[in-house]
Amino acid sequence: MEKPWVIGITGASGAIYGVRLCAYMLSEGHDIHVLITDAGWRVLKEELGWDVSHRQEALKAHFGGYKGTYRYHPIQDIGGLTASGSFRSKGLIVIPCSMGTLSAIAHGASDNLLERTADVMLKEGRPLILVPRETPLHAIHLENMLKLAKMGVRIVPAMPAFYHGPQKLEDAVDFIVGKVLDCLELEHQLYKRWGEVDERDETARTDRTN
Repeated sequence: MEKPWVIGITGASGAIYGVRLCAYMLSEGHDIHVLITDAGWRVLKEELGWDVSHRQEALKAHFGGYKGTYRYHPIQDIGGLTASGSFRSKGLIVIPCSMGTLSAIAHGASDNLLERTADVMLKEGRPLILVPRETPLHAIHLENMLKLAKMGVRIVPAMPAFYHGPQKLEDAVDFIVGKVLDCLELEHQLYKRWGEVDERDETARTDRTN
């Protein structure tokens, strides 16, 4: 059986990034385990309009029906599957990652299942990717990110690019999700890479020269 990815969603603004990553990986047939903090559920409600009064039903409405499968673990279940190094997973992505969660990970806290899972990834030497969404950043934020980067954690700030010509919000979101997938070495076509020729651009160029 193929090992799953673990995806965490925290209370930082930008819940759409985590939802998009989950949906994309499921659409590609990957199996995922989902961890959402209490603050993360609040942001899903406030930013995306999710009905979070029944959490399992909310997840089924958004993540059901794909090729891949998902499994949800309550954040306070400190004994959940992902809390053990003996549970085989490919790695953990926390997207978006609040500065509170990032700080807890940097200092080895394990007060909830997401923090414990991150600790497991570090001790087992598995991929750990954090997508912080905060601005401006003060010295403690930067020091914590540097500390984790020195430990091999990939820090992928939610900083959309514009060279690929985004036309709508989804394009900017897909760029960040695509950068995460790049870190996981998973193939995708979520954004046009630098130097790539878009078919529409090539058609327009041909029309102009004919």
